[in-house]
Amino acid sequence: MDPILLQSKDHRDLLDIVDKLRSKGVGRYVDLPEIIVCGDQSAGKSSVLEAISGLSFPTKDTVCTRFATELVLRRDATLRVKVSINPSPERSVDEKERLSRFDFELDATSPDLGSVIEKAKEAMGVSDTKVFSTDSLRVELCGPTQPHLTLVDLPGLFRAGNRDQSVHDAPTVKKMVRSYMQRPRSIILAVVSAKGDIALQDVTELAHELDPNGTRTLGLITKPDTLDVGSDSEASYLRLAQNKDVVYRLGWHVLKNRNYEMRDAPSKERDESEENFFATGIWTSMESAHLGVKSLKPRLSNILKDEILRQLPNLLQDVESAIVECHGRLERLGMSRATFEQQRRYLVLASQKFSVLMKAAVDGMYNDPFFGSAKTEEGYQKRLRAVVQNTLTDLERDMRMRGQNRFIVETTSDNELFLPRFISRTDYIDEVRDLMRKSRGRELPGTFNPLLIGELFTEQCQPWRGIAMRSKKVILHVVYQATQAILDHVATGETARAIFQIMNRGIDTLKCDLDQKVTQLLNPHYNGHPITYNHYLTDNVQKAQSKRRRRNLEEILKESLGIDSIQRGDKYPVVPFKLLTLVEQHTDVDMERYASELAVDYMQAYYKVALKNFVDDFSILAIEHCLIQKLPSLFTPETVHDLDEDEVNRLAGESKETTEERIKCTEKLAILDGGLHDLKRLDNHRYAAPGKKLIFLISFP
Repeated sequence: MDPILLQSKDHRDLLDIVDKLRSKGVGRYVDLPEIIVCGDQSAGKSSVLEAISGLSFPTKDTVCTRFATELVLRRDATLRVKVSINPSPERSVDEKERLSRFDFELDATSPDLGSVIEKAKEAMGVSDTKVFSTDSLRVELCGPTQPHLTLVDLPGLFRAGNRDQSVHDAPTVKKMVRSYMQRPRSIILAVVSAKGDIALQDVTELAHELDPNGTRTLGLITKPDTLDVGSDSEASYLRLAQNKDVVYRLGWHVLKNRNYEMRDAPSKERDESEENFFATGIWTSMESAHLGVKSLKPRLSNILKDEILRQLPNLLQDVESAIVECHGRLERLGMSRATFEQQRRYLVLASQKFSVLMKAAVDGMYNDPFFGSAKTEEGYQKRLRAVVQNTLTDLERDMRMRGQNRFIVETTSDNELFLPRFISRTDYIDEVRDLMRKSRGRELPGTFNPLLIGELFTEQCQPWRGIAMRSKKVILHVVYQATQAILDHVATGETARAIFQIMNRGIDTLKCDLDQKVTQLLNPHYNGHPITYNHYLTDNVQKAQSKRRRRNLEEILKESLGIDSIQRGDKYPVVPFKLLTLVEQHTDVDMERYASELAVDYMQAYYKVALKNFVDDFSILAIEHCLIQKLPSLFTPETVHDLDEDEVNRLAGESKETTEERIKCTEKLAILDGGLHDLKRLDNHRYAAPGKKLIFLISFP
């Protein structure tokens, strides 16, 4: 198959398909490739369009149109003109039907758009109160000399007002033009008048703002004949036309407008006058392909064709993505819910989906697309099991690192001495000895009241409640978030909110049970006496005492041998009697201190055992059994069957907004499906020969 040639049938079919997509309304949902004609009000924009098409446009330096005009030019043996209105998406069904019937007979041999525009304004309801319309006028012109080209003409930009337009309308026009220019697939034909300073023309400022790299802008200079020959202004505009000043990827073009004397001259005479002008003077240094309307027509046609071909893969992808989004939205909206049975069926299906997704979140099975990517914060928050596991891991670390009311250390550094929760073991033992004296019962010297350990432990584990409550708060928050996210996924917004209100009561009940369980788990540690049958208690006591005895013996040996440290493999002569004497001297005969040290050892050993038990009990008996495992049963089909008719209607009854949204979504899906079918008609084959430009081949069934 041959590549598409300029003005070929395939070229025409290519543009026709994109125009068909636009007329069907696909452009409402995805950006379509198009050439938009923008310029200041006095830039000669109408004359440019007249030169390209042969149509007679209103040429007053005021706002001649109050809406966008789509100009569709096609080469054809038969000369004909067709005028229609594309209704805005905001129009009602009746208004769309009325505007779609708009028709106006034009003389194909000398078409004048002035009367058409006035009739279109009347049909669109444009008046002093409604200054501009979001509807668009569509003019299709076929003829043997026409190029295959589609242009969108926009109202001219202006700043000052007059009797035909108010200065207050200027922002409205600018907003409309901006909305077209910012579309990433729009080719901007920026019309600039040589009569004015380019820096003062709004269109170049907007083009720079919305296309900062100049990749999709073609500059068009008009009225070059108004420049004084040999002047700095003429030289400046020549540099501009040569793409040496304001640089655009698509470059610049120069066009000579009709002057007042030639206002009624035929197109052939106008074109000859233009050719004669560019054949002399400074403009002879320009490439002929960048001068005059004769070269502008194929240049624009080629640019539009290339842009369509370049954007085709992305356009297909955008349409397919929009269709997937539509299907997802319709799935969430569900079937029509006009009757009680339809409403209950909808809730049953929603409850089934909720239970499945919540169970997956609880079990850590994240295969469903609902969970998204774990790399995003939104995806992570939906992974309930992951958040719970990480939160409980943080709980264990916080309990281990900050769960003690007093941090008892063998020796304290200078910095630690000033921290209120740090205390040396020596000072702490002194406090315990004082407490032991005040708590003395019938125990013998060297022993202590068993209740003393419970009192010391209760004081030491005071931070546990705060740490546990903070973890519980984090987990409850993520439970609310995950529940809301799942409901939003399985039901429409209004229904999801109504169901969530009911489920809130269920979660609040679980929260109360959880609070009771946490209080129950903390109560033995705060109000009871230490109880454990775990052998790690005595193991920890023995290890602590053994470690301390070894440390004391090391000090005795270093004193006896006169050395600073003891290393493995060192050998020293030892006098046994002297060593025994030193050991005897270091034996603590203070029975109260001995009992205090033993009480501290037992308290610390019990603390370690109790800490591990509490972390596990809090995680399993409280968080897991009282909350997490019960989440999938918050909203089940059984829950739905227990609802009375009024509750079902309140939860699942459709609002007017939902009904309208389903209609709009269905309409959008139909438009996109039809557009996708048309796009797939373009069987896209791409190849690139070494050192050659990439060529697109288009075939049609």
